[in-house]
Amino acid sequence: MSESTLVADVKAAMKAAMKAKDKERLATIRLIQAEFKRVEVDERIDVDDARALAIMDKMLKQRRDSAQQYQDAGRDELAAQEQSEIAVIQSFLPAQLSDDEINALIDDALSGIEASGMAAMGPLMAVIKPKLQGRADMGAVSKLVKARLNS
Repeated sequence: MSESTLVADVKAAMKAAMKAKDKERLATIRLIQAEFKRVEVDERIDVDDARALAIMDKMLKQRRDSAQQYQDAGRDELAAQEQSEIAVIQSFLPAQLSDDEINALIDDALSGIEASGMAAMGPLMAVIKPKLQGRADMGAVSKLVKARLNS
């Protein structure tokens, strides 16, 4: 079975980082590959682009949370390390959507949902999450959705 383009991009970037002796970038790329491998072994699947996006999205969320905790604890050097890893992971993801683009997707999805108010939150997120995977911070999207449903 052929590799997804995202997985192939990560492998190619690893080779490039090795040749360039870019240790920091290489370490982060190895973390990404280890996570791909873990999922392949645990779930007995080949990681495709959609799954790779979901994995890297989760890695971004973890690093954002860690960076915030380090920042709050005054551990700036550790927060900087997390930010560095975030930058490497984001380099593999598609371009991030603007708030206007996200709001347009929310409006579009809302028109197809029967529920209203906060009852629409679950069905709405289920519709838009696959479209936004890797292209937006889902925590920020969730806040936009809540604001829209409460208005």
